[in-house]
Amino acid sequence: MKRFLLVTAVMAALGAHAQIKMSDEARKLMLADYAITSLYVDSVDESSLVEAGIRAMLEELDPHSSYMTRDEVREMSENLEGNFDGIGIQFMMQRDTAYVLQTIAGGPSEKCGMAAGDKIVFINDTLVAGIDKTASEIKGMLRGKRGTTVNLLVKRSGEKGLLPFKITRDQIPLYSIDAAYMVDKRTGYVKLSRFAATTFEEFVEEVVKMIRLKRMKSLIIDLQGNGGGYMSAATRIANMLLDKGELIVYTEGRRSPRNEERAADRGLFRDGKLIILIDENSASASEILAGAVQDWDRGVIVGRRSFGKGLVQRPVQLPDGSMIKLTTARYFTPTGRSIQRPYDKGNKAYGMDLIERYNHGELVCADSIHLADSLKFYTFKNRRTVYGGGGIMPDCFIPLDTTRYSDFHRDIIAKGVLPRVAADYVEANRKALSDTYRKENDFMESFDADDALIASLCKASGEEGITVGTEELEHSLPLIKLQLKALIGREIFDSSTYFKITNAANDALLRALEIINDDAEYNSLLGVKEKGK
Repeated sequence: MKRFLLVTAVMAALGAHAQIKMSDEARKLMLADYAITSLYVDSVDESSLVEAGIRAMLEELDPHSSYMTRDEVREMSENLEGNFDGIGIQFMMQRDTAYVLQTIAGGPSEKCGMAAGDKIVFINDTLVAGIDKTASEIKGMLRGKRGTTVNLLVKRSGEKGLLPFKITRDQIPLYSIDAAYMVDKRTGYVKLSRFAATTFEEFVEEVVKMIRLKRMKSLIIDLQGNGGGYMSAATRIANMLLDKGELIVYTEGRRSPRNEERAADRGLFRDGKLIILIDENSASASEILAGAVQDWDRGVIVGRRSFGKGLVQRPVQLPDGSMIKLTTARYFTPTGRSIQRPYDKGNKAYGMDLIERYNHGELVCADSIHLADSLKFYTFKNRRTVYGGGGIMPDCFIPLDTTRYSDFHRDIIAKGVLPRVAADYVEANRKALSDTYRKENDFMESFDADDALIASLCKASGEEGITVGTEELEHSLPLIKLQLKALIGREIFDSSTYFKITNAANDALLRALEIINDDAEYNSLLGVKEKGK
């Protein structure tokens, strides 16, 4: 009976065109479920059994059709809807204790007087410090329906005892723009971490601000590491960049007729130079935006070949709040390129693709990239050659810089040593730092990770069982000092400070600035022909 109800619910979720007609295969599945739950020698958890069956079926289809539990659905919705109900803090787990990185401006915690550096010891009379609590568990205890209250006891540096806070939960915004600022007198920079429900509004606000207040003439959109999100957010941003009527993306599938998204008649930045930064972790909605810009010769794509996720997932809600994300169509760029990379060798090989790219040298050498002539397409305006078959190929390749990395650097990143050392440093020196660096520019220009801070890093690394080799430390020292400075800057100011500092070593951004300030190279990469030729 449960199996029949599940099938019925799925049919209903698929809409009026779905006819509830039980196939022999569906009956077979129901009978197997009934036989196991009724006749098996030991008792079984039917819910877990059904979930395992659903997951196994979806694994036979493609890498992106998936099953999500009710909790996973709720967390995904919070991340993409752009808000959630909570107390408004960003925290990290530091030695089994939730350490507040910053309070969200205007949020409940800031209003109550909580501050960066506070360590949460009790939540509603439950001890959460010094015990085996995960960040996810702490998050679950802090979040709740708006209007409800949560009582915290926190440890603050310099204060005796624990400080009590009674905080009323409220709606907390989640921002998808990590940084937006002018990288030079004419060029604006926007770092997008995802495409969420509020991304378009955030983008418009920041770009308008830079146009009106800073007289921005050129724009760099950083999609490096952006795994995607809502397609509508990407198409609305593309609409701001393309001319009226130009195709942005289309989808098509076996049971899904072709559906097109085109630019409308309102544009925010349809003139001026444009560069989009991508890498091997830019996926889905990021690829839709980059592909549309490239196909219409609207801007230059800089970086490395993107991830290659171009399958459309349709959510199918199940009665218990769980969900099936079922692939129903493919994304195609305006020229007809398929964004999706092949998955015919199975999900395991698909998941190893990025490692294989590295092993084959694709991430470090453009000459290692070989694409078949059958994958060639041509841009609409300047007839440049572009390639389909999986991901977006950049117009200007930026190799992955491996010269600054070492096993030591890898280990301190993997074990979270860098942010912990930065947090300890800020906690011990917060007043001195605030007094010395009253403005962000003062910090960016003058602060340097000194020998004492590096010594603290080495000591913390040793406590984590990481061998501190002199040669490896010296090899990665410039990068380590830059990252420590960025992490400390983030705690004193905000996330934008972090990216302003780390962008000093962002090879793709530095190359983009060279291109955008060189008319001849910019036009050459776009295939713009000189007059008379």
